[in-house]
Amino acid sequence: MQFPPKLRDVRTALANRRTMRVAHRQLAGELASFRSAAERAELDELLSRHSPEETAEIRAILYRQDVHRQQTASRSTAGLGGYLG
Repeated sequence: MQFPPKLRDVRTALANRRTMRVAHRQLAGELASFRSAAERAELDELLSRHSPEETAEIRAILYRQDVHRQQTASRSTAGLGGYLG
């Protein structure tokens, strides 16, 4: 069945977006494995060899993961009544 050009363009755009989201999730999962300070230092060293434009997506993912870890760590100790906040 032949789709009209506009509908075909929309379908193609949605398929490309889905592919990009899957790749982004996979990259985030791989970067999450760098947990220790030594591993992160090694990763930062590797990233410093490339331009900010080339590493922007990776650095954004790492920043979000760091913020999440800090928030999780600060909530891990229960206060009065076991409230985690």
